[in-house]
Amino acid sequence: MGSYSGKRATLIGLARTNISLARFLVRQGAEVTFSDRKTREELSPEISLVGDLPVRLSLGGHHDADILGADVIFVTPGAPRSLPSLALAKAKGIPISSEIELLFELCPAPIIGITGSSGKTTTTTLVGEMLRADGRHVLVGGNIGTPLIDRLDELGAESWVVLELSSFQLEFMARSPRIAVVTNITPNHLDRHGTFEAYVEAKKNILRFQKAVDCAVLNLDDPASCALAPDAPGKVVFFSRLSEVREGAFLRDDAIVIRMAGIERPVATVGKLGLRGLHNVENALAAASAATAAWARPSSITATLTSFTGVEHRLELVHEHSGVKFYNDSIATTPERTIAGLRSFDEPIVLIAGGKSKHLPLEKMIEEMRDRVRYLVLMGELGREIEQAIDASKLDNVPPRSWFPTMVEAVAKAIEVAAPGDVVLLSPGGTSFDEFRDFEDRGNRFKQVVRQLTSRERDP
Repeated sequence: MGSYSGKRATLIGLARTNISLARFLVRQGAEVTFSDRKTREELSPEISLVGDLPVRLSLGGHHDADILGADVIFVTPGAPRSLPSLALAKAKGIPISSEIELLFELCPAPIIGITGSSGKTTTTTLVGEMLRADGRHVLVGGNIGTPLIDRLDELGAESWVVLELSSFQLEFMARSPRIAVVTNITPNHLDRHGTFEAYVEAKKNILRFQKAVDCAVLNLDDPASCALAPDAPGKVVFFSRLSEVREGAFLRDDAIVIRMAGIERPVATVGKLGLRGLHNVENALAAASAATAAWARPSSITATLTSFTGVEHRLELVHEHSGVKFYNDSIATTPERTIAGLRSFDEPIVLIAGGKSKHLPLEKMIEEMRDRVRYLVLMGELGREIEQAIDASKLDNVPPRSWFPTMVEAVAKAIEVAAPGDVVLLSPGGTSFDEFRDFEDRGNRFKQVVRQLTSRERDP
């Protein structure tokens, strides 16, 4: 896209990715305008992050003049590209891009990209740690929460970039990473993509534009991920918890084994992993495959798998009180994620679930609740949906349950009913947007409330 000196750049969406992009563009000499439909009051936290950047804020609606008068337009991943003025801008020949697309265009280092409906953050973090343990200079970012566009000057040809990539980021991509990982694909974000098929097409961009020398790492156990193999222009390796693979990583008895170029090495046993749950075994397999494709030493993979204990808000042990352990799995915004969380424990579970509904099927989650949950504490719109689905299922031996409008009341009930040896698990199965800014805000609030209420019990 060339030099940005003197160019008028309009950034659609005052969000974290675009704020980092604005810093980069300002340093390049561009005139930057932020356009957002929200008001200054609604965007107060984001405006504070802008600080003293010399940019123009056009808030309270997207104005045609800001878009049609630009030399280049960048759209934040969370904003749809269905604005009528964007269609006019495209017809006028104004380039439309995003922070992540520009990063792919300008990055001098090889990129490992990880996507999936679940597991991508843990897998991304694991791959970054494996490469660091291998002595590489690594930057980790993308959808994981750290835009890297304004850190390009830290990168060289010997560096590595590891990116978590969402379907929103991938939807309009015309480049693919050197190594592309797809952890799994299950229905998600259908409110944005419309159909599961469109969602899969967006995910497919992670490997669609690879070269013959590139590598795709796919989940042999997941039909939608595995089905991408014929579309991969480069080498394909698989990971599997259920079967041995010709190249990639697999589980043999209790051992995680990597196999490349006919040579196989065990790198860890499941019992020695620092992470809980079968889904994290799959994440470990995916990460080991990707790191091996990037020529990491097996010893570096072993060191990471046995020492890494997890990412915040993902089965995070946050507190222990009176023999009860409290786990924060706020990242679980779909029923599949909640099922994975429930399957990570052998202890009796008091589950806190609910939030804003994605209107996804609940039957399998309810069956898992019946088998693994001792008491069910429900919240929000989804909590009511779960109640109705339990009643409609006519299943026997469903756990006793109650519904509460706030996190404080839900946690208080969980503490009340939990017994020594139990796990209190926040694994909502829906989004956080009814009561919280995002899943991180929800998880932090859960941790705060748990500590406050258990402290109150100690100090009557």
